[in-house]
Amino acid sequence: MECTGHSHDHEHDNDPGLSLRPFIDFSRVTCLNEEVAGSGKSILKIHEERMSETPSVTSPDDDPELLFYIPFTEAVTVRAIAIHNMSRNNANGSPRRIKIFTNRDDIDFETARELPPQQEFEVLPPEHFVEGTIDYPARPAGPFTNITSIAVFVMNNTDDSGESPTEITFLGFKGKGTNMKRVAVETVYESRPMPADHKTPGAEFGARDFV
Repeated sequence: MECTGHSHDHEHDNDPGLSLRPFIDFSRVTCLNEEVAGSGKSILKIHEERMSETPSVTSPDDDPELLFYIPFTEAVTVRAIAIHNMSRNNANGSPRRIKIFTNRDDIDFETARELPPQQEFEVLPPEHFVEGTIDYPARPAGPFTNITSIAVFVMNNTDDSGESPTEITFLGFKGKGTNMKRVAVETVYESRPMPADHKTPGAEFGARDFV
């Protein structure tokens, strides 16, 4: 069956770029609702370890939500997102519905639930492609260009009963850096009023994109 709306990480056509892991500011990464403190940043693995079952991050039982906030050390362009669960002990806890936000340093669960995201998509089950991870294109491209942070809101998982904790073993981003340090980008934002300063929260974002 032909796959649409995503690519597998062994394919090289329309290359989404290199791993953005070297640009992540790990000292400021957070994951809300993680069962074990600090486990959220542990799944931002190097590409060669993307298929490893451990370490992983899990949510509490009966509460599938997870919210990652990932700042970068310089402005980057994100072209693809990969999120995966390789756990053989909690296959039902694989993430399902995802919201993506950019440049939202104030993100929390209330904001993530109510605010229209830059992108929203459904993650395919792990058995769809067992040989690697799946790259979900970041689109439309505009909201993912020259960004200084990205937030990933995991809304639910593949357990329809809602009883299984969400488990994720890999979260990665591909794209390119801009050589524009974060502090310089923030200075530009402060010196130039943005439309968001004069609109109702959420009105500045575009339509959702479903995969």
